[in-house]
Amino acid sequence: GGASLGAGACGRRTPRSCLQRAFCQAWLNEKFAPELLESKPEIIECVVEQLDHMEANLKRAKKGDLKVSVHHMEIERIRYVLSSYLRCRLVKIEKFFPHILEKEKSRAEGEPSILSPEEFAFAKEYMANTETYLKNVALKHMPPNLQKVSLLESVPKPNLDSFVFLRVLERQENILVEPETDEQREYTIDLEEGSQHLIRYRTIAPLVASGAVQLI
Repeated sequence: GGASLGAGACGRRTPRSCLQRAFCQAWLNEKFAPELLESKPEIIECVVEQLDHMEANLKRAKKGDLKVSVHHMEIERIRYVLSSYLRCRLVKIEKFFPHILEKEKSRAEGEPSILSPEEFAFAKEYMANTETYLKNVALKHMPPNLQKVSLLESVPKPNLDSFVFLRVLERQENILVEPETDEQREYTIDLEEGSQHLIRYRTIAPLVASGAVQLI
């Protein structure tokens, strides 16, 4: 039947609708967050497995079946979101690589990594290539006292004070909001489930990480 096209080993452990919801949530959060978020290897692994299973079932399906074209469109949609998610992460790694690697280096034991093993290898190689390029193209032509450069200081950090739109998935109470001007005082707000807000990212970053809010 058509339902079997979307089921796989991961689909049996995690219901398909729940997996897709978690995947889309990870994609939108990554797309709209100013910083690189925690890596989601389990979700990505399950999505890839689901894609493989759906494609295998498509090959066995009867030609001309309307369900085939519907599931083919579904496969293309999932591929697009997966590609967009991974590309978005790579763009952030290229943009903020010194700060991302520094954060990874100072990560406490047991704390989840923000990089997958492949992303970590890419970030290290990107940093090494950047340092080599700077040394060969620019720094060697400068006076000795100017031949050292700190990438941590010269590469901008993610702007955590940028504003983001969000939808509240789980009610939150007493969220501390920092003042916009020196004349204002800090205050607290409650976030009602289902409500939408425009708010400074730094204020709600922990709620994005915990899944209590969804960036939109």
